[in-house]
Amino acid sequence: MRKDLVVTSRLIVPALELRFSFARSGGPGGQNVNKVNSKAVLRWNVTSSASIPESIRSRFLVQQRNRINDEGDLVVTSERYRDQLRNVADCLAKLRDMIRAAATPPRRRIPTKTPRGVKESRLRTKRETAEKKSRRRPPPTVE
Repeated sequence: MRKDLVVTSRLIVPALELRFSFARSGGPGGQNVNKVNSKAVLRWNVTSSASIPESIRSRFLVQQRNRINDEGDLVVTSERYRDQLRNVADCLAKLRDMIRAAATPPRRRIPTKTPRGVKESRLRTKRETAEKKSRRRPPPTVE
């Protein structure tokens, strides 16, 4: 029996919401790869989950929009290890990190003015470029 996924002390995803399936993983590994279903595929329906608050859910849906299918399932896979249990643990760790990233609200940007030195430097560079180009022109002809 699987345990619930503890993200923080207040945020817990019940094990009943998480569905695992297994497949054969690719890459090197010899006969083990050809015979054992060690790749873990985790599916979690984010849109219908009652375990996360709406503010975190909306940030999560934006951050992970490429991993969520049309049914609202988040799909996380792991084939890093040769055995199934370690790949399951890796999937859970990935999901925990994703939820933690969505749980921290983005910091508000404090708009700042462009420093005077930067403005002066830009204008000085423009002036020097204009003078350089004006020196390239032929002298005016006097009639």
